[in-house]
Amino acid sequence: MITINASDFWQPIGLSARISLIASVIVLVFSVLLAWKMARARFIGKSIVETIILLPLVLPPSVIGFVLLVGLGRRSTLGKWYESLFGQPIVFTWEAAVIAAAVVAFPLAYRTMRAGFEGVDTELEASARALGASEWQVFRYISVPLAARSLTAGYILGFCRGLGEFGATLMIAGNIPGRTQTIPTAIYVATDGGSMKMAWAWAGAMIALSFLMLMVANRFTKE
Repeated sequence: MITINASDFWQPIGLSARISLIASVIVLVFSVLLAWKMARARFIGKSIVETIILLPLVLPPSVIGFVLLVGLGRRSTLGKWYESLFGQPIVFTWEAAVIAAAVVAFPLAYRTMRAGFEGVDTELEASARALGASEWQVFRYISVPLAARSLTAGYILGFCRGLGEFGATLMIAGNIPGRTQTIPTAIYVATDGGSMKMAWAWAGAMIALSFLMLMVANRFTKE
């Protein structure tokens, strides 16, 4: 019979869910706006900009974590500014885990949302502008509703990606039980320590949650 401590089991799950939820909301705001602009914009160097946006998709998470650690560490300008403002460094906090999750989730959500905006008939947007609608009104009442399925799918995929983030989180937030220990880092530590029952329990929870979220995302991407 498998015996698992309930508090030890649920703590990383609850923290991972909170981190992923906050990160995915941040990603949603920025990726929707950027995806809409990039889907409509035509300028020299657009391919370079999009390559930079999508770069975290192919970079090893440890590289992303290293860049974040250098950029947000106590010796960096941003790190010093954050510490002077909040009285503590941002590295090795749950807020750092949110940043890591948001960075790795952003390109996946952006790519899905951009495809949605590219599928919107631009003639409808042009007609609305001709009738006096502002760019914000076109975006809010035409572009977003017509691309809503892809936007929702992008949000869900971003949430799942953030939930499963390991390397970048470990680099910038560490693995502090109760503070920064997420499901992936908990699985790693449990496996390394020989606690296979806990590792299987967390892995099963992650697989089940990811499966359900992907099923929902697939429904939104179906025509």
